[in-house]
Amino acid sequence: MQIVLDNFNLTAAERLLCETALHTAGSIVEAAKLLGITRHALKRRIIKHNIRWIRDAGARPGIGDSSPRQSASVAGVAAMTA
Repeated sequence: MQIVLDNFNLTAAERLLCETALHTAGSIVEAAKLLGITRHALKRRIIKHNIRWIRDAGARPGIGDSSPRQSASVAGVAAMTA
């Protein structure tokens, strides 16, 4: 993927890279991996640049970025109650 910059404004370039990574990856964790930074660093940049980020429609409301261990425990509880 090629990104074209309108000028040499570093702040605008950083914002464009963050927005493009979020759109491409679909999640903050994956976008941070694409950018080569931590999830926390990407969240700081989202706040800094006032980027509106809405999670993908597949995410359940009220559930944050969960680790695989949390997902597995939720699946285990669901299996036990079924």
